[in-house]
Amino acid sequence: MRRKVERPRRVHRTDWMALLSGVLFIVLGILTVTRTIRDPLILVGVMVLGLAFAGLVAIVARVVRGK
Repeated sequence: MRRKVERPRRVHRTDWMALLSGVLFIVLGILTVTRTIRDPLILVGVMVLGLAFAGLVAIVARVVRGK
């Protein structure tokens, strides 16, 4: 019978910028397809604010991690 070799577990840190940006674009895509947002100026404004928020969260997460 073979013994199972235990490997140290790798911990993957969450990339908050990528995660929140992806969620933002999915939500904006849904809002565009369902015609909830019709004005392109509002769409661009929400996108810029959402990306700024994602960037802020990513910076805070990096400072908290200590890297």
